[in-house]
This record gives sequence, C-alpha cells and structure tokens, in this order.
Amino acid sequence: MIKNISNLGDAAIYCDFGSEVNKEINYEVIKYFKTLRLKNIKGITNLAPSYNKLIITFDLDVINYKELVEKIINLKPDEISDSASKRKKIPICIDEEFALDIERVSKNTNLNIKEVYKHILNKDFYCYMTGFVAGMPFLGDTNKNIRLKRLETPRVKVPKGSVGITEQFCNIYTYESPGGWNIIGNTPVKVFDKNKEENPILIKPGDSVQFYEITKNEFYKIKE
Repeated sequence: MIKNISNLGDAAIYCDFGSEVNKEINYEVIKYFKTLRLKNIKGITNLAPSYNKLIITFDLDVINYKELVEKIINLKPDEISDSASKRKKIPICIDEEFALDIERVSKNTNLNIKEVYKHILNKDFYCYMTGFVAGMPFLGDTNKNIRLKRLETPRVKVPKGSVGITEQFCNIYTYESPGGWNIIGNTPVKVFDKNKEENPILIKPGDSVQFYEITKNEFYKIKE
C-alpha cells in the first residue's frame, strides 16, 4: 500500500511505499505501475518505478495534481499474474578477461572464486527496477556472504554486458558507461535493444533471472 503521496515539482507525483528494500514492498510498487499503465489514464506522461517508490509525471493541460491523486487513491491495483512476470535465463562468461574484480570479491568475502560463483549461478535473482542507464536491471537479493561495497575508485568505462555486484544487488551494464560495481563476468545477450521499438527491455521489474555459465568461445558465438 502507498504510505504517502506528495507533489514532485509542478507536474509529477511521488508515491512512497516505505523505506525498506524488499520483494513485498516492491511487489506493491509494480502492482500500481502495471495497473496504471493498463488503465492508460489521460494526462499521465510517464511512470518510473523504483525499489519502493513510484514517480508519476503528468500533463497539466490534461489533468491536475488533485484530480490525479484522487484517481490513485481510488485505484484498485491488479494482482500480478505469473504470466506477467517471467523467468529469464542469462548466459554469463566468467573468463578472466571479463571477471575484472573477481579476485577483489574473493579477498573481501573470504571465499574462494568457485564459492563466489556458486552463490551467483545457483541464485534466482529478482528484478526490482531498471534504470541508471536504459534497461539496466537491478537484481536482488545477493546472498549475504558475497555482499560488499563499490570500488573505492569507480571505472571511467565499464564494458557493455558486464555483470556486477555490490551490496545486495547484481546488475548488467546495458551500455559502456562509468561505474563502481564489482565486475564478475559478462553476458553476450542484449539486455536492452534500442532497435526494438515495442519491447526493447529484456528484463523487466518483477521478472526473475538465473545466470548460467558459458565458455569464452560460446560467448563470442552468441555475440556474433
């Protein structure tokens, strides 16, 4: 349930579902997000869900703040069906060429490299949100014994497709970009494809993700 609704500038609404980051709260965010998208309320221009917040921007020429808040309060969000959320299997190559920070992860978690990857490859990750760069999924929740902080000095360029971990999250870099996550592999799969107008994002909020290991040769074959 929404705990608080407030204005965010002149033409946006901030829906607060709580301060914790967990599946239960995020489930409520996604319920409202998907229901509002299906309702197609006139005047809403964008919906941006996060771990525990939902930002709704709107056109003041079509609807005002008070009218929109009333619609949100009276909304009865639909339950998310199993078919709406999907399980995605994503290949990952953990060759040393791609696993840029695996030694650091191993050292800081007091686990050997095989044990680190066991916690990655035997885990169903939950997509809380996408963002930072287009289509980048924020996947939780990593096992507690492999949680660690970001790099002290972020990289200027993190290769596209890099799989990184920090704190309770795992993500996939959809573009080459700056970043400070601990990189433990790379996927050849396009998680975001700007050329697909209707469905450019592969992993959506509410989906689950399981990584499976591939060889370096398989990586380049898929990439081609």
